[in-house]
Amino acid sequence: MKALLMAAGKGTRISRYIEGKPKCTVDIGEISLIEYTIQELMKRGVTEIALVLGYHADDIKELLEKYDIRYYYNYFYDVTNSIASLWFAQDFVDEDMIFMNADVYLEPALLDEVFKMQESPVLVSDSSRKEQADYKFYYEDGQLIKFGKQLEGDDISGEYVGVARVRKDFLPVMMERLQELIEKGEHHRWWEDVLYSFVGEQPIKVRDIDGMFWAEVDYVDDYERILQSRGYEINYNVSIRKTMQVI
Repeated sequence: MKALLMAAGKGTRISRYIEGKPKCTVDIGEISLIEYTIQELMKRGVTEIALVLGYHADDIKELLEKYDIRYYYNYFYDVTNSIASLWFAQDFVDEDMIFMNADVYLEPALLDEVFKMQESPVLVSDSSRKEQADYKFYYEDGQLIKFGKQLEGDDISGEYVGVARVRKDFLPVMMERLQELIEKGEHHRWWEDVLYSFVGEQPIKVRDIDGMFWAEVDYVDDYERILQSRGYEINYNVSIRKTMQVI
């Protein structure tokens, strides 16, 4: 099992609140988010972990200097999206994989569930967040049917969590599709779009984690939810800049 984490983007929606630092470097209680994720992956036996860096790459590398991490670089992060990051790291993708956005926090029990999943390829969704969902999934019998921010009403089964598990036997097909999309100039898309492109051709599975705790650091309230879940109080009497420290 390997893990590839996407950490190249700037995070424009929250950047001004965290002094322009990468989202994955926020302090979630005496540890940065990215260091927490790497420690939890290693606890579960993942010995090969790679990050795709771009925006403020040195800040992330400095945080992780004591870990044996492999790095790839998307130097075009400001004019591409994470599909380009996946393309730059393609030579790392050759075993059973966990793909994950580096700005996502997963509670330990949720990570345990990811490691138990036998389906492939499988994307993780949370049906308890239909109302608050940002990127939405509609699925039936554990199979992805529709996806996108535009879904409404009964076309929403849950919110995409930001993590996928893909077994080795699917990777050649997946990486061939990645190459096709890149050659077509589709570098503005997310890495998940490679998997979405198979919908209607072959099953793309969805595992519903129904209310287990996770959060993607896109907005201030996402960050607050992480701190609260870990037992840290938020001091509303100080500025959000001071509250939202980065290591």
